[in-house]
Amino acid sequence: IEAGRLSLNDTITVSQHAAQQPASKVGLRPGAKIKVRDAIGLIVTLSANDMATALGEKISGSESAFARDMTNVAHAMGMNKTQFKNANGLPNKAQVTSARDMAILARALLYHYPNQYHFFSLRSYTYNGKSYHSHNRMMSTFPGMDGLKTGFINDSGFNLVASAKRDGRRLIGVVFGGRSWQTRNNHMADLLNSGFAKASGLPAPADKQP
Repeated sequence: IEAGRLSLNDTITVSQHAAQQPASKVGLRPGAKIKVRDAIGLIVTLSANDMATALGEKISGSESAFARDMTNVAHAMGMNKTQFKNANGLPNKAQVTSARDMAILARALLYHYPNQYHFFSLRSYTYNGKSYHSHNRMMSTFPGMDGLKTGFINDSGFNLVASAKRDGRRLIGVVFGGRSWQTRNNHMADLLNSGFAKASGLPAPADKQP
């Protein structure tokens, strides 16, 4: 989008492969069309696996090519423990990452693409008359939190990459392997509260943060 190779108003045609992705999903049929803007909104709020696959295919031509492209960019950013095999994070034994790598990714989004960060602050998104609510309930309960993304598969448990801003300071937190969304959220709150408490004794940041 930033490079001009894709527009939020561009149209995606849902492939059979994308339509066959398991839930959580929007459930569009093969051949259905959806705008890039709507696909992103549904990925962020619903964690729509079909939309992630369809968007990956739109960008790179196929999901496998998109996974390779993502991996190459990740390694260039220093995410050395990350290997992507699909667009949506569904189970694959060869697909791995680390909490540190996800923090690198979150920081890159914040600092290099601030104009797109607002998508990850969405608390709900309406598509075709139906509202989908974000799985990140902490945006309603934790002061200053404005993103980013939850995740869950059986193998890794309940995960969250979060970002919050207080008094001009922004912190990024990553929690993997929660036994439930409640324990994951509680752990994230403890991490961020501790971080903000430590940061309060540091000199004020010289540059403005997004």
